[in-house]
Amino acid sequence: MPDELTAIARDHLVPSASPITGDLSVCIVTWNARDDLRRCLQSLFAVKRNITYEVIVVDNASTDGSAQMVTDAFPQTRLIVNPTNIGFARANNQAIREAGGKYILLLNPDTIVHGDALERLVAWMEQHPDAGAVGPRLLNSDGSLQFSCRAFPTLGAGFFRQTPLGALFPRNRFVRQYLMTDWDHTVEREVDWLSGAALMVRREVLESVGLLDEGFYMYCEDVDWCYRMHQHGWKVYYVPHAVITHAIGGSSNQCQARMIVERHKSMWRYYLKHNCRGASALLLPVVFLGLAARAVGALTRLAYNLSVTAWRKRHG
Repeated sequence: MPDELTAIARDHLVPSASPITGDLSVCIVTWNARDDLRRCLQSLFAVKRNITYEVIVVDNASTDGSAQMVTDAFPQTRLIVNPTNIGFARANNQAIREAGGKYILLLNPDTIVHGDALERLVAWMEQHPDAGAVGPRLLNSDGSLQFSCRAFPTLGAGFFRQTPLGALFPRNRFVRQYLMTDWDHTVEREVDWLSGAALMVRREVLESVGLLDEGFYMYCEDVDWCYRMHQHGWKVYYVPHAVITHAIGGSSNQCQARMIVERHKSMWRYYLKHNCRGASALLLPVVFLGLAARAVGALTRLAYNLSVTAWRKRHG
């Protein structure tokens, strides 16, 4: 099974053949996030930048007028409109194949780029040729720190992260290690992986690692990409003096049940692809049942919360 997954992934990983025409290509995949996308693009274009850059927006069949808004308000943006929602990884690969930048930034539409964050990330890449990818400090909408750089997932983190066990033992070491919460996030650091909400990648990475694995419809594609970078000798760095705000869930909150399912499908795929070797293969039934139980628990909590909200609306 893992070999089959690797082969399927390799079929999709066709490096971009676009010539380098500038410093940076910003790739944004959006789905029904018009207002967030408008604010994101405003933050990109409102500042006179000391780098040459292009912005490529891929609209995954939005029905809220996102594509028309981009055409009308940001004509300098390159726009790709898909007739169906083809998923995060596949749509980003569309943009990457069209990108002409020396560096490529995956950026969520529910982000705000502050000041010279893009220039700082490009400068870091220029000064560190061993860096395959870098990411900024991500902040929540209230200004608090978002744990956007993490260790690679482990079984311990899976059993304790957002589960009843985690609620019983909130300070358990598995989740602390996974989220890197015992570190103040104020200095540059080499890390395992970075959130795809704002992830800058060197073009040469495409030649050795390839594009995002389109087998991940949503979630874990960033973990997988960074994992493959490490396998090919690239380093991944967290650069906190570049700051971007990220309002989590701008699009995924519109279809929460499906996103719960997709998240756990991606976690399963990631385990099969990278952890199902030797003795680890013996844990396949345990991992599958654990992920299934985790997904059922999350769906049950969602159904309960939605029913409570509906009851309150009816009864004032």
